Amino acid sequence: MNQKTIVVKFGTSTLTQGSPKLNRPHMIEIVRQLAQLHQAGFRLVIVTSGAIAAGRDYLNHPTLPPTIASKQLLAAVGQSQLIQTWQQLFAIYDIHVGQILLSRADIEDRERFLNARDTLHALLDNQIIPIINENDAVATAEIKVGDNDNLSALVAILVQADQLYLLTDQQGLFDSDPRKNPDAKLIPVVAQINDHIRAIAGGSGTNLGTGGMSTKITAADVATRSGIETIIVSGNRENVIVDLAYEQAIGTKFTIPAEHLESRKQWLFAAPSAGSIIIDDGAESAVLIQQKSLLPAGIVAIEGRFSRGEVVKIRTQGGKDIALGMPRYNSDALKLIQGKKSQQIEQILGYEYGAVAVHRDDMVVLKK
Repeated sequence: MNQKTIVVKFGTSTLTQGSPKLNRPHMIEIVRQLAQLHQAGFRLVIVTSGAIAAGRDYLNHPTLPPTIASKQLLAAVGQSQLIQTWQQLFAIYDIHVGQILLSRADIEDRERFLNARDTLHALLDNQIIPIINENDAVATAEIKVGDNDNLSALVAILVQADQLYLLTDQQGLFDSDPRKNPDAKLIPVVAQINDHIRAIAGGSGTNLGTGGMSTKITAADVATRSGIETIIVSGNRENVIVDLAYEQAIGTKFTIPAEHLESRKQWLFAAPSAGSIIIDDGAESAVLIQQKSLLPAGIVAIEGRFSRGEVVKIRTQGGKDIALGMPRYNSDALKLIQGKKSQQIEQILGYEYGAVAVHRDDMVVLKK
């Protein structure tokens, strides 16, 4: 079974195929590909545009004033139509989906970020495909992510994805605008996103969506800096998602910069330590040798007061700091569950954020 985690972002132009409404035959083909990968063990997350187009079609294309309230009206009506369409199509393959609506506030607030991450991982762990859109019906300019390209990059970070696919109406990034220059050449690989790459990114290809090529470059920059390979590709190409998942060279691939892991470590090193978790010899071996997460059973003491998600030191009983990490529980909760089995967490606290105190993905082992 393949355990690769992939975030796939569908633009409005891909879902409508240039028409004023969702193109169900094309969406059926998209779902067929996703179902094939899902059944092969890939962990899939969908970031979907199309709510406003779906709402406009459902209301029979009303004439509305060009205001934010009008867009929010269409999004409120269309979001239910959009998720219902996805749900009906995945039901053909007996695959369950779960809807999550996000705004910038959910990403920027540490506690809400962690809650969203935990929800996404819970869905994936239970073979449910998350379907994500921005909460356009209530989001104001101040709290909007801005477009689903950038939202997909943030979602990819949330689920610690291996790859991000940005499906659009273009084959990828060209060295000039292919709509104006018939001799424009596709750029197959981008190793570094610099001013030249940003300069050749054109505008939006349709009037139905909000994201042009420039927003996809920004999203690719965010994702690759976080260690997530990103590919911009045409959503109209036959079997495109399956071919990408199995490493066929299609579209424009943005590779991961060599320094991305070091940057993540530097951020953890730079963050002020809010406290320490003291662990026993068994937990030390699990973290250093077996490369496992830290369980509550291995904790012998808590020093300092800290919130869930703050950076703390993981320290041996001999006083040696062996790792930095972001715990799933605050210091008060950890004091209650230290030395206890993971199965006892909910009984003791009345809730649980998972079986581990510090997940391996939220931990950096210090160099000897």
